Amino acid sequence: MSTKDFIEKDFYKVLGVPKDATEAEIKKAYRKLAREFHPDANKGNAKAEERFKEISEANDVLGDPKKRKEYDEARTLFGNGGFRPGPGAGGGSFNFDLGDLFGGNAQSGGGFGGGIGDVFGGLFNRGGTGTTRTQPRRGQDIDTEVTLSFTEAIEGATVPLRMTSQQPCKACSGTGDKNGTPRVCPTCVGTGQVARGSGGGFSLTDPCPDCKGRGLIAEHPCLECKGSGRAKSSRTMQVRIPAGVTDGQRIRLRGKGAPGERGGPAGDLYVTVHVGEHPVFGRKDDNLTVTVPVTFAEAALGGEVRVPTLGGPAVTLKLPPGTPNGRTMRARGKGAVRKDGTRGDLLVTVEVSVPPDLSGKARDALEAYREATAGEDPRAELFEAAKGA
Repeated sequence: MSTKDFIEKDFYKVLGVPKDATEAEIKKAYRKLAREFHPDANKGNAKAEERFKEISEANDVLGDPKKRKEYDEARTLFGNGGFRPGPGAGGGSFNFDLGDLFGGNAQSGGGFGGGIGDVFGGLFNRGGTGTTRTQPRRGQDIDTEVTLSFTEAIEGATVPLRMTSQQPCKACSGTGDKNGTPRVCPTCVGTGQVARGSGGGFSLTDPCPDCKGRGLIAEHPCLECKGSGRAKSSRTMQVRIPAGVTDGQRIRLRGKGAPGERGGPAGDLYVTVHVGEHPVFGRKDDNLTVTVPVTFAEAALGGEVRVPTLGGPAVTLKLPPGTPNGRTMRARGKGAVRKDGTRGDLLVTVEVSVPPDLSGKARDALEAYREATAGEDPRAELFEAAKGA
């Protein structure tokens, strides 16, 4: 019988007995039906022969207290061949292919050995075929922080990170036992997990409370790791921080965390980046910002202004005549690196610089300018707007 048939077939219905039927009632029902559909009494009747096989199959399970217990627990857990959602999850059953769930065992015949026994051995605390493998265990994730200069964050950098994490204990080779011979946990049968019901026939798994999810128990605990199989270890790793990271960004490096156990994959490394300030440049999304002082004459008459860039040669921007204070211009492709490898822009803000001291010649020139523009009032529109508001 396949594992799929074991769960999907309703053997109580086949024998015509209730689920709480006694052993005597099951035996009586089987004998009655067996006499009725026996091949000797129905020669040449293929349907009767098939019915007799179903009756015998049902009696083989329900007539054996141990197999009946497994059958009842399996059908409660998997809901007649499909997981049954708990209350509030909607009507009907969520069916799936048991072959996908149990792999090759779901399609293999031969009763219960090598099929249902292997699958449910961990759920019902028995070893199935008697051979048990502890499960691989994924390594822990590690969190760390790094501080970069403004330029390193824009251009990217390779930095050394010293990390402390749980590694396999060197004293016991990660077994947790000082003799290197731990035994399989009898509670979870080496799986590291135990099943618990949550209502509605749906089952959840929790880490085994006795072995703490390891699947192994140390008879003679290692003095270094106290039987956990793990010990703190420090290591230095060269980590490449990609270009264009921002302050506070958290980077995930797959497989760079603590190593796993028993062939399990390594955990991940999470790096939180802190970025220092720059004395000249700022940042706005993928653009860099800079404030450039200009003279009154440059702003009024126009001209060319040289502007520094981060880590590259200066660029020259053309200042149009009558440029107001605070105007922002754009130097394309001189900003931060984007995810696709392109660069943002450099946003240049003009700031008209007022000299604290004037030479006699400069003062005379400004006095002449003031006389030439004496009839102009730059605040006239301001007062008119204030009156009309």
